Amino acid sequence: MKIAIPDLISNSYFPAAAAVELGFFKAEGLDMTLELIFPMDKALEVLRDGKIDFVGGSAHSVPFAFPGWKGAKLLAGLAQNMYWFLILRADLKAKKGDINAIKGLNIGAAPLVELGLKRMLIESGIDIERDKVKIGPVPGAFLGENKNFGVAAAKALQAGLIDGFWANGMGAEVAVRSGAGTMVIDARRGDGPPGAIHYTMPVMITSDAMIARNPDAVGAAVRALVKTQQALKADISLATKVGRKLFPAAEAELIADVVKRDLPFYDPSISHEFVKGMTAFQWHMGLLKEDVGYDDIVATQFSKYWKS
Repeated sequence: MKIAIPDLISNSYFPAAAAVELGFFKAEGLDMTLELIFPMDKALEVLRDGKIDFVGGSAHSVPFAFPGWKGAKLLAGLAQNMYWFLILRADLKAKKGDINAIKGLNIGAAPLVELGLKRMLIESGIDIERDKVKIGPVPGAFLGENKNFGVAAAKALQAGLIDGFWANGMGAEVAVRSGAGTMVIDARRGDGPPGAIHYTMPVMITSDAMIARNPDAVGAAVRALVKTQQALKADISLATKVGRKLFPAAEAELIADVVKRDLPFYDPSISHEFVKGMTAFQWHMGLLKEDVGYDDIVATQFSKYWKS
């Protein structure tokens, strides 16, 4: 079996990678391999085409490959809340929480990820065109050996190729520690407009076809994820162990600090409140054009494992 994530050297989908590397999938009887498929839309297309079994990725992105939420389900949260950071050039001296500091700047963001920033700006009264905010790809992201968008964004910021970026906690950590960047918005912890935390969250996703074909394996995958989250909470040094297997040396030594900050959000549940907020966001951003309910989005038959 295969699980894909769209960003490797990152905290965003770390529990999925850790479940493979720490043997929790194997302990549940699943011979699972980890694949990097970037960007998120491509990973979902490969899931739709039946070439992988699971995706660890952003919940809001699912309708890109499964319009109207037909054919895929969310299984469990990898962590709670929208999980990206707005980092701006340190010399701008922007204050934490001051989203207006983005005006006139060139911001790097990955496909589908950028939708969260765009909606946040709209709800903050910022007009992207009027206020001359440019949001686009990061130069050099996912070229050669680079397997992380956030780290690529941090390097582009250091090189002066962009004014800021909207990306994961690893990229934010690298940029801030280097002195090149200032953290302005931490979406997971409530910066930005009310409700922004529910635009999306990192989740484990599978297809309806996989659920029909092998429900026992799907249940086992959820149990493995929950046990991984619990293990990381109990022993944060496991994050370094995983990082040393998967990451370059510098990022491997940073990952435990980044994951440690995320541990309070390591809850596999997917709430009705989240689904309501996410679907409203999807409507606003054109990803959803018809009414869908909680049961259309969440594979509720596996929710019994969230508290196992």
